[in-house]
Amino acid sequence: MSVTAASPLKPVLPAKAGQRLHWYRLPGASAVLALARAAEQHTGMVLAITENSQQAQQLQTELRFFLPEQLPTLTLPDWETLPYDVFSPHQDIVSERIASLYRLPQTKRGVLIVPVATLMQRLAPPSYLQGHGLMVKVGDAFDLDGMAVRLEQAGYRRVSEVMEHGEFAVRGSLVDLFPMGSDVPYRIDLFDDEVDSIRTFDPETQRTVDKVERIELLPAREFPVSEAGITQFRKAYRAAFEGDPSRSLIYREVSAGHIPNGIEYYLPLFFEQTATLFDYLPDDTLAVRLGRLDEAATEVWRQIQLRYEQRRHDLERPILPPARVFLAPDEVRQQLNELAQVLCFGAAEPEAPTAHAVSHAVRELPDLSFDPHLDPPSGRLEGFLREFDGRVLLVAETAGRREALLERLYKRGIRPQPVQRWQEFAEGDARLGLTVGVLERGAVLEEQRLAIVPEAQLYGNRAQQRRRRQRRGGERDPEAIIRDLTDLTIGAPVVHEEHGVGRYLGLQTLTVGDDLRQEFLTLEYADGAKLYVPVSSLHLISRYTGMDGDHAPLHRLGSDQWEKARRKAAEKARDVAAELLDIYARREASQRPIYRFSEDDYQAFADAFPFEETPDQEAAIAAVLADMRSPRPMDRVVCGDVGFGKTEVAMRAAFVGVAGGRQVAVMVPTTLLAQQHYQNFTDRFAGWPIRIEVLSRFRTAKEVNEVLAALAEGKVDILIGTHKLLQPTVKFKDLGLLIIDEEHRFGVRQKEQLKKLRANIDVLTLTATPIPRTLNMSLSGLRDLSIIATPPQRRLAVKTFVSQWDDALIQEACQRELKRGGQVYFLHNEVESIEKIAREVEALVPEARVRWAHGQMHERELERVMLDFYHQRFNILVCTTIVESGIDVPSANTIIINRADRLGLAQLHQLRGRVGRSHHRAYAYLIVPPKSQLTPDAEKRLEAIASLEDLGVGFALASHDLEIRGAGELLGEDQSGQIQEIGFTMYTELLERAVRALRAGKEPALLEPLRHGVEVDLRIPALLPEDYLPDVHARLVLYKRIAGAADSEALRDLQIEMIDRFGLLPPPAKNLFRLAEIRLKAQALGLTKVEAGPQGGVLVFSEQPAVDPMRVIKLIQQRPTVYKLEGQQRLRFKQTLEDAELRIKTVEELIDSLLDRPAA
Repeated sequence: MSVTAASPLKPVLPAKAGQRLHWYRLPGASAVLALARAAEQHTGMVLAITENSQQAQQLQTELRFFLPEQLPTLTLPDWETLPYDVFSPHQDIVSERIASLYRLPQTKRGVLIVPVATLMQRLAPPSYLQGHGLMVKVGDAFDLDGMAVRLEQAGYRRVSEVMEHGEFAVRGSLVDLFPMGSDVPYRIDLFDDEVDSIRTFDPETQRTVDKVERIELLPAREFPVSEAGITQFRKAYRAAFEGDPSRSLIYREVSAGHIPNGIEYYLPLFFEQTATLFDYLPDDTLAVRLGRLDEAATEVWRQIQLRYEQRRHDLERPILPPARVFLAPDEVRQQLNELAQVLCFGAAEPEAPTAHAVSHAVRELPDLSFDPHLDPPSGRLEGFLREFDGRVLLVAETAGRREALLERLYKRGIRPQPVQRWQEFAEGDARLGLTVGVLERGAVLEEQRLAIVPEAQLYGNRAQQRRRRQRRGGERDPEAIIRDLTDLTIGAPVVHEEHGVGRYLGLQTLTVGDDLRQEFLTLEYADGAKLYVPVSSLHLISRYTGMDGDHAPLHRLGSDQWEKARRKAAEKARDVAAELLDIYARREASQRPIYRFSEDDYQAFADAFPFEETPDQEAAIAAVLADMRSPRPMDRVVCGDVGFGKTEVAMRAAFVGVAGGRQVAVMVPTTLLAQQHYQNFTDRFAGWPIRIEVLSRFRTAKEVNEVLAALAEGKVDILIGTHKLLQPTVKFKDLGLLIIDEEHRFGVRQKEQLKKLRANIDVLTLTATPIPRTLNMSLSGLRDLSIIATPPQRRLAVKTFVSQWDDALIQEACQRELKRGGQVYFLHNEVESIEKIAREVEALVPEARVRWAHGQMHERELERVMLDFYHQRFNILVCTTIVESGIDVPSANTIIINRADRLGLAQLHQLRGRVGRSHHRAYAYLIVPPKSQLTPDAEKRLEAIASLEDLGVGFALASHDLEIRGAGELLGEDQSGQIQEIGFTMYTELLERAVRALRAGKEPALLEPLRHGVEVDLRIPALLPEDYLPDVHARLVLYKRIAGAADSEALRDLQIEMIDRFGLLPPPAKNLFRLAEIRLKAQALGLTKVEAGPQGGVLVFSEQPAVDPMRVIKLIQQRPTVYKLEGQQRLRFKQTLEDAELRIKTVEELIDSLLDRPAA
């Protein structure tokens, strides 16, 4: 017997069904290359089976690199839930599965990637998906009501705004729809009952992108939820389970037409007969088994049986025996043995020569990593390129990384030839090529003398690619996030500028005067008094933040209570403004030399960043650089959620600081974080002549003294440490920049010390949840604020549950995570009992490897535990809150927080941000005592964190925190009373006004109204009709946006957006925009009121209007019968204006004639 020799470029395949071969010696990417070549050679489908989901994902990414474009890659992902789980899989997973199963029968060649656990599931018969697909084309007849019913019967959910797969929305003649299996949602525009156009749209902005001619609609679930499907389910359910079916929640819910979570494990009940994946595959399929599949399948089956035994006695939720829902490992093997089969053993050598063993002439790459301590750092790669007498292909992860690598190699005189794809290189003759692709490990093909070198093996660390998310609509304005009424609920307190704090009761359409329908915001005040605010005056309304809604004051309409409160607050604000201005005047007055640095050096440093910057990150970096180029000391807060790239902003600032010849201090709250930053800074600044040191418990006294001596002499460029940096023994020679990380973790005393430093050095503060005091300062325009809130690509929001301690829940949460190969943080904030809890977790989840970590451990030991966790050497970490600012672990996607009621909102948010750093759905479980034992504050905090599941909500949380803590003061205790009385937004406005007045050298006018606009009433219908935009919430937000538009450009953009999202504007909506336009012009003139009706109207001027009196006199002289002045401030005009269009036009022309510019 001999071993067949082969090359991965020409793999040996089994000759017929039932035959099997064993492939050996395929290290790194060569196994994927052999698989891709097998798919090209084979005349049918190739089924690639992996041990688990992560392997399947990696295989999919790497196959794309080697596989020609004409061969499709399909995946059937795992549900990522436990057997018999009470959760349903994420919509995106279901969408991908349905798309693959639908396309399989029509796909003759290509690769289908399946984890072994998925191969064991029973599926819907092929006829179900084939019979339920539906095509919609431009020009088709389209019955709107009938279609809505069909979509609901296919399992789609009707919502007000389409965000994810399986949702649809109907607005007038527009239908928004996110079909399963589609990458993008669609907007169908109808003309009568015909499809006029179909466009894709971006679910984040709701704006349309491209036109398409047709779309394919697949069912939203893997089983029918139509009436026939539900009838079949009920019949099969009664046959499968004894007893009264109505006792079962599942049976009751499905009978009522609701689809409960976890219904997937009852799939066989929806069909007469189920199928398996083998029923979808053509007969000539070639199966390629990657890794130890038999062991993996046995483990999956063991877990299925274990879960069945645990849950089979639940009468509310009886479950089907494993054999009805899954295939046993023997059945899977039996089915596979009927196909042509290849067992791929990776880099392993054949143990003994056999007839079906195939060995490949491939070896692993030597160590080629760049080492900053070598001269040159790329020495190993250069040596390999000199000695290797074949062809080499370098693979960079993104186009940006390719350019950086090219530049680096060019400097060393190495000139690779860029190629588009792997195929181009394989067929060409370039000695050294460079292309873009994602590969984990390379290989050397000895027979072809060809080496594949991925970037991951040059840089040693993985550079993950992030998609750029374009945010339309400019900056994230922090003020707008707080003032926005988006999260307004009925009964929430709001502030009306002229009448004080009332409660919001919703939107109401009322008929005013001569059958004029207008929409009003209804507010309730003390003693049940109601105030109706026309939607055109929404700019006078803001959310009340200051204390929680239940305790917010309620003012009396028509009394002087509000006037007094506002006066008192204005007086207070004046004093505070004076004090603040004093600090900041000192800062403004102190000039420092501008940082001068080489732009080329900075560019080279920036290019070495291994990720693509998100737009918010770019904006923050640009703002910091602008600050450092100006002579005024910087004082900027960069606020971004955990894992949103704030550290890179700090690194760029530090680079500029050092390049400009000053020293940089980085202050962090914990020793652990100091160590991590030291590691990060050292790696990031590798190759630059910059000395970085750290002061921490790690260093001996002798080392510390040496560092301090070098620091005083100016030999240390960047010093990292905890608040010890503030001690008098730490003396810098020339400190230019102080970077404060995780600001919310420092106490008041340290902050006071920092405040003294502020006047003459640059300060950059990084934080995820800015504590209210910082937020106050930034919003008062006294410190600059940058918000980074673009999540990197594919981070699903964290699903948050609040629950009491329950063994089964904790066991399930851990097992669900371990099943998808992830890791779990179990947070228990008591050092004394942490070992006991770790043992309890071990007992609950015996298959897990559990370790614990807390701040009182020896530093080295602690670091070792954290690094072991990062490298996945164990999978459950029981720890205290030290992880709050710890290392990022992308594979940890579940966090269980014990006694969450004892933690602050900022802490809870930080901790929740430790998970969800990859594209898996992340779970946060907040374990709390029974409700009766919770304090009201704790309950509010938990509600806030559970309600804000979005990504990038750190900022919104801080404003929630403002309410819960009662707004933190800027400078002293006594202001919180004022803030509670009139609300945070109003208070900051008063403060801003006082600051502006004092800056201009005037005494602030305490009772001058905060004139925010002009009242415009032309007695014409101006609203967004309910049939045009039925969702009250969306209407309210748009009213607010129209009322708050800054200029006509913003109004025009808003108009385009609305037509795009909701269809053509009906006349009342057009009027609303015209009135908003008039209001903007009137504001520029300094008018307070514009009124017009069928017989004419009046313009009311403020005390200091921006009008040339000569223009008014000229008007009156030219047409004395029409125009007339009443007193100093009213210009009346008499004209017959029955027609609404004429009325608007006349008012526009009149205002334009008073402005300095002609009519538009």
